[in-house]
Amino acid sequence: MFVTSSAQAEKAVDEKLGVPVVVYGANLSDAEKESVKKSLKVEEEAEVEEILVDGSDLVKYIKDGDPKARMYSSAKITRKDAGKGLQISIVTPGNITQVTSDMYATAMLTAGIEDAVVEVAAPKAVTGHSALVGIYKAYEVSGEKLDTERTDVANDELSLATKFSGNGIDEDKVAELLTEIKKQIAENKPATKEEVEKIVNEQLKKLNIELSDADRQLLIDLMDRIRNLDIDFNKLSEQLNDMAATIKEKLGDIDPGFWDKVKQFFTDLFDSIKSWFQ
Repeated sequence: MFVTSSAQAEKAVDEKLGVPVVVYGANLSDAEKESVKKSLKVEEEAEVEEILVDGSDLVKYIKDGDPKARMYSSAKITRKDAGKGLQISIVTPGNITQVTSDMYATAMLTAGIEDAVVEVAAPKAVTGHSALVGIYKAYEVSGEKLDTERTDVANDELSLATKFSGNGIDEDKVAELLTEIKKQIAENKPATKEEVEKIVNEQLKKLNIELSDADRQLLIDLMDRIRNLDIDFNKLSEQLNDMAATIKEKLGDIDPGFWDKVKQFFTDLFDSIKSWFQ
């Protein structure tokens, strides 16, 4: 008979990649911090490194950031072996009101973060933007170095993504749009802004997304900045292919006309019900 000790069942410290890093928004109260700890299951880890993120970090990673910004959203980041990719989960989805896991992931790839499990939490309703700054800081604490030009562009990407979703575009479609555009940039390596604009317009048409002229220009300008970053686009292309497949799997291959039929069904049903009372 073999006996397994309880110690063997517990999580072990990863001596190769380091312990998970938990970063808390500096404006959390003690009670809120405990709530976040519980959501991120900090007590279940063998060991963690705990740090705070505040306005001074925002200024470091984001140009023109507000050093007085209040930070609440928090994260736990666990590095993984090369090739494992990104796995993002929002463990308090009701409290992260604007940023989706796919939005975090596409922005993190722009920033240069890869091969990690990232969990995001907040104790109350917040947009979720400060968690990205926390992820940057946690990633560097874990031994990596980030290019602040890339983190600044990634933040603008996240802001534009939440702007689009706030204007009524489905959140998953926004993530798909950004991923597909970057994928085309990685594969085709456009040499001019005009070529970037062509890619943007093609993907907007392909995904049947309509933007105002102003928003379309913001997207073109952002993607042109990404084109000019010091990025290994061959490696990025592989990562974006994986992400694109994940997003498409989530959205499903649904005939766009299907939703029109569903809408018409309920319209007809409503008209029929109204006729009963005439």
